[in-house]
Amino acid sequence: MPASTTVASGGRAVLAVPAFRNYEIARFFSVIALEMQSVAVGWQVYDITKRPLALGFTGLAQFVPGVLLFLVSGHAADRIDRRRLLTGCYGGFAICSALLLGISVSGTRQVNLIYAVLILVGVVRSFNMPVSRAILPQLVPMEIFTSAVAWHSIIFQSATILGPAVGGVIYAAFRGPSAVYTAAMASAMLAGIATLRIRMTQGASSREPISWSTVLAGLRYIGREKVILGSISLDLVAVLLGGAVALLPVYAREILRTGPWGLGILRSASSIGAAGMAILLAYRPLRRRSGVTMLWCVAGFGLFTVIFGLSRNFALSVVSLILVGATDMVSVVIRATLVQVKTPNEMRGRVNAVDMVFIGASNQLGEFESGATAQWFGAVPAVILGGIGAIVVTALWAWWFPDLRNADRLVE
Repeated sequence: MPASTTVASGGRAVLAVPAFRNYEIARFFSVIALEMQSVAVGWQVYDITKRPLALGFTGLAQFVPGVLLFLVSGHAADRIDRRRLLTGCYGGFAICSALLLGISVSGTRQVNLIYAVLILVGVVRSFNMPVSRAILPQLVPMEIFTSAVAWHSIIFQSATILGPAVGGVIYAAFRGPSAVYTAAMASAMLAGIATLRIRMTQGASSREPISWSTVLAGLRYIGREKVILGSISLDLVAVLLGGAVALLPVYAREILRTGPWGLGILRSASSIGAAGMAILLAYRPLRRRSGVTMLWCVAGFGLFTVIFGLSRNFALSVVSLILVGATDMVSVVIRATLVQVKTPNEMRGRVNAVDMVFIGASNQLGEFESGATAQWFGAVPAVILGGIGAIVVTALWAWWFPDLRNADRLVE
């Protein structure tokens, strides 16, 4: 049988696994909820404050709980039934949306209340992220796990495409965030229902006694594996510097002169590029020179960020963000495959918790960095400098992490 036929059939085989289908349905609805909510929160906060730094605080509020709780949440993902913990997290997201709805309906313009709810979102996210990744290898046979990672990325990116666009349209149609928060709450509840339908057959929760040694096992593992350390730290620093997501409300409103619908499209654009790249990688997976490929793509991420920062044309801005998402997806797939395949099941929660801190730092802390830089220098210089910084960081990591630069095959 030709190799291309084998890859294609393997790519479709994972979709026939009931546990994987229910897991991805739940993941789809949960991401839809969070993405719709992010658009509403961003527009609402900027509408109240008119300050880019206020947008940065929305990311910081969600990031700090993850840093404070990652050791606890990782250990919880290894000791508690992962399906039950994941269901509880989706219920927590629904409660957060209900609280934001209550703030909106009350008519208050106190952004501190919104920040308080976002801190709670960060707490729930700190438990949700490691368990949602640690549970995946328990749902599918390992021989088709690479395909599961690719499809997981495709479905995730599809939700991040649809969520912001739908959120922006609902916000504009109903002239306020209340309807968006209602839709997000309903979507999170559907995610919880789908999770209850998952039937796991592989692996068991860890029964190691709680100690500093077991809690810190994830940190020690990543410290030993230099290729993994290099890949996740590169993603951390590059996206921390080059992320422009937090400033999209500023670009939509003041630079590109569009409304909430335009913000939704801009938020979806990078996910369109990421989804397209995920589909390509599902059927043509990386086989050789994975390290060099990752480095070139992270440099491309920085370059396209600079182009977006310079753009004053809506179409060019959308295309730039599509290419930003496509290049970023390569590092996502490489990192996810390395972490999931090489980590033993009984400590995947702890390792993924550490990985999630890196990802959260690059996303939520990156939003704060972008907001603060924009407050000091302006939105356009902040984005351009961030993109240039990502390119510089790529060159430094290629020098500092030769094991990453020379990495060849992802899976033997």
